Amino acid sequence: MTRPDGNPVRIDVWVWAVRLFKTRGDAAEAVRAGHVKLNGAAVKPAAQVVPGDRVRVWKDHREYDLEVLATVRKRVGAPVARTCYADHSPPPPPKEVQASIPVRDRGAGRPTKKDRRDLERFRGH
Repeated sequence: MTRPDGNPVRIDVWVWAVRLFKTRGDAAEAVRAGHVKLNGAAVKPAAQVVPGDRVRVWKDHREYDLEVLATVRKRVGAPVARTCYADHSPPPPPKEVQASIPVRDRGAGRPTKKDRRDLERFRGH
């Protein structure tokens, strides 16, 4: 079993190992795209993470603010992964706010002129 330690680890490996991303490729792509920041700065996937660093991850329309407590090189189970970071993220928005966001039915086709005007009115344009 892989145990958490204090050795430096690549940021793409760490965010994958603590189960923030499903695959290592997804993690590296997110880092390259700037969705993962280390101590407030956008970095490359090879940047090193050590305990005490702050990692901000933008994923699924939500921002996660994590403090690295331990580093791991291999993917670990969810209970062990939660011990590797302290979560300082703001709470998710309440369900009422999520429900108020208009959603078009999948396969509904191109929006009509009336739909476009309603959307612009909703956005305040």
